[in-house]
Amino acid sequence: MIDLTINAVLTEKIIAGFIRSELHRVGFKRALLGVSGGIDSAVSLYLSAKALGPENVLAIRMPYKTSSQHTLDDAQTMIDDLGVQSMTVEITDMVDPLVNKFDDMTKIRAGNIMARTRMIVLFDQSVAFNGLVMGSSNKTELLLGYSTIFGDSAAALQPIGDLYKTQVRQLAGHLGVPQAVIAKAPSADLWEGQTDEGELGFTYADVDRLLYLLVDQRYRPETCVEEGFERTFVERVVRRMRQNHFKRVMPPIAKLSERTIGYDFLYLRDWGT
Repeated sequence: MIDLTINAVLTEKIIAGFIRSELHRVGFKRALLGVSGGIDSAVSLYLSAKALGPENVLAIRMPYKTSSQHTLDDAQTMIDDLGVQSMTVEITDMVDPLVNKFDDMTKIRAGNIMARTRMIVLFDQSVAFNGLVMGSSNKTELLLGYSTIFGDSAAALQPIGDLYKTQVRQLAGHLGVPQAVIAKAPSADLWEGQTDEGELGFTYADVDRLLYLLVDQRYRPETCVEEGFERTFVERVVRRMRQNHFKRVMPPIAKLSERTIGYDFLYLRDWGT
């Protein structure tokens, strides 16, 4: 039996402690993040506010002209609920000049441009706010590569990166995230009608169970088929994991010396601390 139930109280305690310790060890006390009105950024926002205090958290709404009003409203509801600092930065005038430059522009490319533009805004404001950028990628998306490299995957910390999407939903309920946010269909809100599961071609509930076996339990793909998963589904997920591994790691460096970044030089303790 595959059980993805989490101890929400303990999970909150661990992640809040992680946020505080990781910021403080590099000399920061404040954090900021993009708030889309979706469940992932909501959970990261609530955890950041609990860990650092709402006065030390900046939530930034970054709508594009096609962004739905209800996502903006949901984001504002959470900002008001927590009492965090906030701002709204419209990205349409930044995105459109590049999108309109190419006649063969696709929705995927335009969506990537939006994601990277939002990260430009966040990292610019990180200097002004003197805080680190908090990510909102979950374990499911990281494993599947369902993110824009140097876009929504770019962050100083990924507090919910070890929680599958279904587990994020559990934690959201515990943290008091509005039910309207928890219940809505997951979407990056990149274009009208876009949903995560529609793009992926399968549900988070199904893929989380498979990923748990493949990653946490180290099952071989063939064993997952024996457990009842369709072979084509397993093969598709495994292929995505392999193809998108480059998104989960720093760019590999050709090793030439005795101490190479990413190989032998990995932690702060490797440099006199």
